[in-house]
Amino acid sequence: MSRKWIGLIALVAILLGALGLPAHAAAPKTYQVTGPVLELTADMIVVKKGSDRWEIARDASTKVTGDLKVGATVTIQYRMTATAIDVKAAKEPKPKKGKG
Repeated sequence: MSRKWIGLIALVAILLGALGLPAHAAAPKTYQVTGPVLELTADMIVVKKGSDRWEIARDASTKVTGDLKVGATVTIQYRMTATAIDVKAAKEPKPKKGKG
């Protein structure tokens, strides 16, 4: 195989790899919380962490390993997801006081 083809194949591989990076880099950060389960429903789980009560949404796609029940100590992996965003109007700059 000539050097020209090897270079072209390498260039195509680099470009394909670079196209995949933005999608991977944009994934939101994963967090976790550990504590005893205080409440449990089909769409939410409440755990106690220190003196705080953490209420986290869940659905049918949430993977559960083990016997999930009130009182069990669990570690929950979660991501923060925006449900609504309200943009506030920018404030007008105050006019500067001039000496005069």
